[in-house]
Amino acid sequence: MLNHRVEIVGESGGRFAEILTPEAVEFVARLDREFAERRVELLAARRQRRERIAAGHETLGFLADTKHIREDDSWTVAGAAPGLVDRRVEITGPPEQKMTVNALNSGAKVWLADFEDASAPKWDNVINGQLNLRDAISGKLDFTTEAGKRYAVGDDPATIVVRPRGWHLVDKHLLVDGRPISGSLLDFGLYLFHSAQLQLDNGKGPYFYLPKLESHREARLWNDVFVRAQELLGIPRGTIRATVLIETIPAAFEMEEILYELREHIAGLNAGRWDYIFSIIKTLGPLGEAYVTPDRHQITMTVPFMRAYTELLVRTTHKRGAYAIGGMAAAIPSKDPEANAAALEKVKADKEREAGDGFDGSWVAHPGLVSTCREVFDGVLGDKPNQLDRLREDVTVTAEQLLDIRSAGGEVTEKGLRVNLAIGLRYIDAWLRGNGAVAIFGLMEDAATAEISRCQIWQWVGQGTKLADGRTVTRELVETLLLEELGAARAELGDGNRLDEAKQILVETGLNQNLPSFLTTGAYAQYLTSARPTPNGVGLHAAAR
Repeated sequence: MLNHRVEIVGESGGRFAEILTPEAVEFVARLDREFAERRVELLAARRQRRERIAAGHETLGFLADTKHIREDDSWTVAGAAPGLVDRRVEITGPPEQKMTVNALNSGAKVWLADFEDASAPKWDNVINGQLNLRDAISGKLDFTTEAGKRYAVGDDPATIVVRPRGWHLVDKHLLVDGRPISGSLLDFGLYLFHSAQLQLDNGKGPYFYLPKLESHREARLWNDVFVRAQELLGIPRGTIRATVLIETIPAAFEMEEILYELREHIAGLNAGRWDYIFSIIKTLGPLGEAYVTPDRHQITMTVPFMRAYTELLVRTTHKRGAYAIGGMAAAIPSKDPEANAAALEKVKADKEREAGDGFDGSWVAHPGLVSTCREVFDGVLGDKPNQLDRLREDVTVTAEQLLDIRSAGGEVTEKGLRVNLAIGLRYIDAWLRGNGAVAIFGLMEDAATAEISRCQIWQWVGQGTKLADGRTVTRELVETLLLEELGAARAELGDGNRLDEAKQILVETGLNQNLPSFLTTGAYAQYLTSARPTPNGVGLHAAAR
């Protein structure tokens, strides 16, 4: 019987009712009830660890109490499943209608259907995304725009891998026993409930990308969720496959342990480069000048501490039979032939580095980059689906190398500061309007790059960083430049923007002494949630009214 304390706060009529069925809602509510306490405890442990590191009471490093797992050569992971054997090109994007069709038809092997950084968590986006995925899998996603252009999924679509929101996010539109449900469990549970069997009938399965993990204990929680969800739905244990994004500096020291905790469900690890840089600034930023990062564009994948991270990832995954998936190519094809050629050349060089290092595939953000990435990996892989046989036993990475942020070199410039302000304003404005993947200055930006922008501002002000011209980065300087960049953004975007709110969020999350862990959590609560239940939503799934 349905619990009388499950309440939908938000639209639930029309086609939304196809996703928000009583059975589906009770399924996700049951998962939340069983795992909510552990989720909250793990988030508290994150905060406490970050505080200890900032205070100098703890140093990041490889864990002593899990050394036996790293030294035990006998275990391997579940590895590939149907549709995940060849992952040489993966495309990312939010599960909007057009993006769903374009991504599935792009020629990529895998599509990361992103409910997280590339999707603003408006209720419409959350539920329409689930509808689009289910329609695509069942062959019903076929529509024509007002301009007369028809969109339909082709005969050989990419494999869908869903990225739910991270453990830190909740969804205030569905309340379980009076509290907001975990955004992770809502996204995961609705997709699994509605689409798992459809995927299995199509010869594939329910696959997920897991974001923002900071420890193997958080991976253990996901594994326990998988086991319980499969049990509740009558799906064989081990059917689910996950790929974990190693996109936080604490997780870089626990790659092997994360694989171990998820070993019956995991297929690989991904090098989530932008969030990784954000995590480094957030975690190590208070520790002094040695951890000050240069302008964002100078933190390339070839600087020593980033090379250490990616090479360790390849060695770790292949040692355990898991795939290594490379980072995002964020360039957007340009109509200017010269600019386009230069952008594609940079993408090609980036993918050549990854393929040469042993990665089994990599990410792109735009269908126009699929062929460039595929050609590079075709040249290395040929007819092989992967290069798991490249064990990279030549790689040895120390904690010191992972933490050697000074090895990036570079400098902090006024231009770099202005770029952070300009990207932060434009991205947050678009996010507030419901768009989580935004083309800015020729690159596809998502929440991770906005996080880098505001965290660098916070770090540079807090550390009194010197610009290349000798000036000190102060709050007053940032506020002056912010007003100038706000004027430029307002002139560019025209009417209907939400730049004033974006400015306020940027100031609150980047210029105060205390750095919020994520800019999206507070902004979501203030701007993207319904203030009260809608007539369609109140008590929709109550046992008694």
